This record gives sequence, structure tokens and C-alpha cells, in this order.
Amino acid sequence: MREYQHITHEFAPIYDENSKILILGSLPSVKSRENNFYYGHPQNRFWKVIAKVCQCPCPENIEAKKKMLLEHQIAIWDVIAECDIIGSSDSSIRNVKANDISKLISDSRITGIYVNGATAGKYYKKYVQEQICREAILLPSTSPANAAYSLKKLCEIWHCILECP
Repeated sequence: MREYQHITHEFAPIYDENSKILILGSLPSVKSRENNFYYGHPQNRFWKVIAKVCQCPCPENIEAKKKMLLEHQIAIWDVIAECDIIGSSDSSIRNVKANDISKLISDSRITGIYVNGATAGKYYKKYVQEQICREAILLPSTSPANAAYSLKKLCEIWHCILECP
């Protein structure tokens, strides 16, 4: 049986003063932590979805991913700063400490907050929403574990991020 591991989130948020859209995940997966960047599992559809929604080619490396996000005024980060977890199992998450999202919001022009999947939504509501007095829109997870949604369907639903005021 695999054991709990204490994880401290080590990626900085990707944003700048022009960011209007904030997308929050829960916590980087084992693969993302190995790659030292967001959505690093090769089957995670996040980068394909964002590229299609923004009508640009899917970025191939970390610098291209950052560039695409910032050019489209998109910020990304995760809700969880620290927790205990078994592997990448969202259902095993316990002892959560949330990231301080208020600073990111005050240093940017964020008007829309979106959560990538139910786990991010759950921890956003529990630890962040009251602190910053802003609701987040729940989007279906881009995780490979979310087989209920095709890439096409994810793109259709995620397109709403561009309608952010």
C-alpha cells in the first residue's frame, strides 16, 4: 500500500499585471512535480484545451506555455499550497493549507476565477472563497481521469473563460 506524502507546492503562479482570467487547479500531480510545471501529465488535456479556446497552436515547452497564457491574459495556479496525499489521488488529500490567492488578485486585473475540476472547486470553496469574497466557476477537469468528457466537449465548455468581463 502506498503511503501518504507531505507535498509543498513549489511552482510560482503564472500571471502578470494584465491577467484577467484565473484558472486554479487543486495540486500538481506526480508527473507535473517531476516536470516542475503545471499540467505535466502527457494525457492531461489542459494545454490542448487552452490552445484550442485561444485559437493558437498547442505549446510544446514551458516557455511557450507561459507565453500563450500571458498573451491571452490567463493566470494559472493551484488552490492547495501544502497537503498530505497518496500519489496523485485527489480523494486522498488531507491536512490542506491553501495558497494566498488574494495577493495574485490584487497584483493583477483578475475578473474571472475558474476552477479546473471538482477537487479544485471543493478546496476553493472551503479555503479561499470567503477570504477573497469571490465565487469561482467550476469547469470539468482536464485530467486524464475525467474520461466522461471528450476533448471537443471540454473545449466547448471551457470557451466560457473568454467571456470573462
